[in-house]
Amino acid sequence: MSARKVGAVALKELRQALRDPLSLAMLLGLPAMMLVMYGYAINFDVRHVALGVQDLDKSAASRELVASFVNSTYFDRVADFPAGADLARSTERRVAKAVLVIPLGYARDLEAGRVATVQLLVDGADANTATTLLGYASALVASANAERVRATPAGAALAASLLDYEPRVWYNPELQSTQFLVPGLIGFILMLTAVLSTALSVVREKERGTMEQLRVTSLRPGELVVGKTLPYLGISLTATVIILLAARFLFGVSVRGSYLDLFLATLLYLVGALGFGLLISSLADTQAMAFQMGAVTSMLPTIFLSGFIFPIHSMPVVVRALTYAVPARYFLVVVRGVILKGAGLAPYGKDLAFLALYALVVLGIAYARLTRKEL
Repeated sequence: MSARKVGAVALKELRQALRDPLSLAMLLGLPAMMLVMYGYAINFDVRHVALGVQDLDKSAASRELVASFVNSTYFDRVADFPAGADLARSTERRVAKAVLVIPLGYARDLEAGRVATVQLLVDGADANTATTLLGYASALVASANAERVRATPAGAALAASLLDYEPRVWYNPELQSTQFLVPGLIGFILMLTAVLSTALSVVREKERGTMEQLRVTSLRPGELVVGKTLPYLGISLTATVIILLAARFLFGVSVRGSYLDLFLATLLYLVGALGFGLLISSLADTQAMAFQMGAVTSMLPTIFLSGFIFPIHSMPVVVRALTYAVPARYFLVVVRGVILKGAGLAPYGKDLAFLALYALVVLGIAYARLTRKEL
């Protein structure tokens, strides 16, 4: 393989990309724009939920309980319902997402040492939000119970004999979903843009008829493949830098590990993605077809089968087996480890090995098809 010929093809492809400022702006700007859009749109954190209150006790203890809900910032008190109000109607009309019901005698039961019962009515139309709200409410009630136990003389002695439970969360102590989602978005965006860029570049040669001109030159198939891939590898790495800067300054997601480790893992991932784009270009004859094939085969598996949003361990066995063929599954494990945990590459040897195997397989198949069909 001649480095001079590869460089000539790469320079020609780079000039072609520079002559199309719109496409270049999309390749560099679209990843950052998608990160901003998805980063703000996809958020599992539930805050400022509309809370209705039906306080039938109207005591200092009941007001203290309501205040604990409101001060947590998870709930915003938006309505007070009198006795006999149609609470189901209020959630149906979306006046409140949840309703806290404090019955008459709540304070009296607490003072007498009896169990005081309260009720939280939650709109379950959105099951994920409802589950999160129930968890928040349980934590708030547990915290209120602990404070009451410690505030009473008898309770202090009891509390001293109880198990002291102090949970501690590593790597994402505030449990912000952005810290989890942004590294996943990096894998998703890079896969989509890298696949589409190489797929469209080769198919463009077919549509314009310039592939016939390349066929009669002294270029070898490998030189053409490498030459057309290198510029888009550089553009994709530049897009990676832009994405990391946007993640740092917009979402506060900084790289805790080594940038070199992150670069090596990303480079391996991008080589496989670019190879997959070449494979699609060998199957498609028009840019429209290449775009559709690339978008479907890179976007959907990365979203649904990589662990980006949905946990793999909760999937059915058959679907779980399909995830082993998705490179983003392995890349997300590595990139989250480097960015969030500050880990090196040593713990992720198997994941990197699969990314390398995937890159070799797709590049090999793409090379064979392009050689047989076009060259």
